[in-house]
Amino acid sequence: MVDENQIAASKAIQRRTGRTFHLATRVLPKRVRWPTYVLYAFFRLADEIVDGADRAPPGRQREQLERLRAAALGEVETDHPVLSAFREVREEYGVADADVDAFVDAMATDITKDRYATHAELKEYMRGSSVAVGRMMTAIMRPDDPERALPHAAALGEAFQLTNFLRDVREDVVERDRIYLPERALRKHGVSYEQIEELSMSDGFARLIDEELERTEHRYREGIAGIEYLPEDCQFAVLLAAVLYVDHHRLIRGHDFDVLTNEPTLGTARKIRLFAETRWRWFRTKDPSTVFYRVNSAPTLTHPSERDHREAHAYNGSNDHSEVRT
Repeated sequence: MVDENQIAASKAIQRRTGRTFHLATRVLPKRVRWPTYVLYAFFRLADEIVDGADRAPPGRQREQLERLRAAALGEVETDHPVLSAFREVREEYGVADADVDAFVDAMATDITKDRYATHAELKEYMRGSSVAVGRMMTAIMRPDDPERALPHAAALGEAFQLTNFLRDVREDVVERDRIYLPERALRKHGVSYEQIEELSMSDGFARLIDEELERTEHRYREGIAGIEYLPEDCQFAVLLAAVLYVDHHRLIRGHDFDVLTNEPTLGTARKIRLFAETRWRWFRTKDPSTVFYRVNSAPTLTHPSERDHREAHAYNGSNDHSEVRT
């Protein structure tokens, strides 16, 4: 059984490296909160092998990931508090070995791959990273109908990761020489890898980021639609995470899509405000979709009924088309 020391070690890693997700984790029920700390800490251990400040040469990184994989799957003994806790969580909650493998394989991809040609190629990478994470989180929440919840969990996991990619363009290229914006999308807007490497802003780059924000927001829409399939005591936490993550889009738009010289970060006051508004609306309706569409500030993420009304209004000859987005 996972002990308090293992939970404390895992929680400390999440608090230090994932402040936005940590806030949402804190409002999960205890039965889900502590295994979430363990899962997140495991993800960070793998991430630090390939992206940490003291990362080893590529061959050594692969060896470290394989040792981590073996320990996580119970193939070798380990006294590491996070890895031993993860192994117990995996066994207790039925986390699929295939999801663990997919996640570690995605981390291994980061060792040598730093550019993506198409959105399809990027999606395949996310199948092993964010989608596998979403599947593992769903396993520990134990919904009544996992097969109904899982596609939406995958979509929301992708949305979170795509938001991170857009938020962290500067950090990724400066610190890791990595660009997650697909080459085909760059070419469409007349943007080159060299321009991003030089952190040179342009109108084309702004259009690119605007388009990628809308693409990401479609994934939020699909993900939010499935929160209702999660256990009731988990729904608010997942909703809050979505509200916090997508609020980075407001910051990016507020800086005219410049993520090359700016690094959008939610301040503590803003997080508290979003938490308070989300909780207030949640107590009134207990409907995750309604609350999300009321609280978020993305222009493409209006409630479907409101969007239909606006589109009908525009079709009938209104001069105000400012909020009609497709």
